[in-house]
Amino acid sequence: MKSAEGPPFAAIRPPAPGEGKRGEQGYLAYLLRQAQAATRLAMERSLAELGVTSPQFVVLTMLGAYPGLSGAELARVAMLTPQTAGVIIRNLERDGAIRRTPHPIHGRVLQWTVTRRGAALLDKCRRHAQAIERRLAAGLSANAQRLIRRWLARIAADL
Repeated sequence: MKSAEGPPFAAIRPPAPGEGKRGEQGYLAYLLRQAQAATRLAMERSLAELGVTSPQFVVLTMLGAYPGLSGAELARVAMLTPQTAGVIIRNLERDGAIRRTPHPIHGRVLQWTVTRRGAALLDKCRRHAQAIERRLAAGLSANAQRLIRRWLARIAADL
């Protein structure tokens, strides 16, 4: 039903990222989520050129940093469900990017390591990720970057 003043419901245009409640007036938790979503989308688009997903890159990165993780440990540090980590591990193993070895003490536990092929792929992925990191850090001093990293790490540890 229309009134003399116009339509009963005025169309409201939500603000673009960085404006209104999606900017400096917004809640920290929402802004963190918005930034994470934008970063993940940029990363996914960039890594797609290599045929790699963001979760695969995370798994390769964690295994590069912490070789010998079990599937359960890998799921935890990569912040993935055990089921998702299992699928990613199987796919990366099938592609020759990672290999499994039995744990030296607990033989039923499998440890995962990056292969030469996986290391080469990880190196390519890192170059793509570093380009996004440069965009994230543009205009920030080294001290500001350090403070932001410390703040983000504290949030992850404390919540």
